[in-house]
Amino acid sequence: MIIEYGDIEPLERYKLMSNCVVPRPIAWIVTEANGTVNVAPFSYFTPLSSNPPTLIVSIGHKPDGTPKDTLKNIRKTKRCTISMVAPNQLEQMHFSSKVLEYGKSEAKEFGIELVSIDDAYPPVIKGSPTAFLCDFSGEVTLKGSKTIPLLLSVNRQFVADENVSKDGKVVCNTLGRVGARYITSFEFVDAPKIP
Repeated sequence: MIIEYGDIEPLERYKLMSNCVVPRPIAWIVTEANGTVNVAPFSYFTPLSSNPPTLIVSIGHKPDGTPKDTLKNIRKTKRCTISMVAPNQLEQMHFSSKVLEYGKSEAKEFGIELVSIDDAYPPVIKGSPTAFLCDFSGEVTLKGSKTIPLLLSVNRQFVADENVSKDGKVVCNTLGRVGARYITSFEFVDAPKIP
C-alpha cells in the first residue's frame, strides 16, 4: 500500500506517523550518489510535524571529522528514504553501523536487500514494516553541537500490507533503542480516559 500524503488530512498524517515512529526508533536511512547505495542506521530520529509532514534526524561526522556519507549524499541529491527496522533485521542493522569508506555500499557489504518503490527516490529496505520517502528541507544549526539535524519532508509512505489491519489501521512493530540496548517487541496499553 502506498499512501499519498498530499491526499490525506493532517490528522490522518499524524495518526500514521505517530503509530509508525516509536520513541527513539532506529531508522535505516538510504541514500544514493555516484551509483552507490548507502545504508546507515540512526536513532536520533523522530517525527517533527504532521502538517507539513516532517521528520528530523541528527547526523554526526566520521571519526576523522568528515561528514558521514548519509549527510554528504542528502546534501548532494536532496532525497532519501527512511526505512523503519523490523526486529528480525537487528543483526544487519547493527552491522551496517560500521563506518565504511565513501563509495562502498553497506547493502552489498552486509547482504541487505533493497526494493525500489519509486524511481525518484533511493530504494527501501526489503522487509521493512514501513518506509518514508523524503526530500531534504533544511538544516538546523545547533551551537556547539557535533551533529547536524536535518529536516526531511515526507512526501509518501510505504506500509507493508501485513501491517494494515482489516479496518485500515496501521500498526508497525519496529526496533527501538534504549541506551546501548535494543527493544524488539512492544506491549500496547490503552490510554486511560481523561475525566
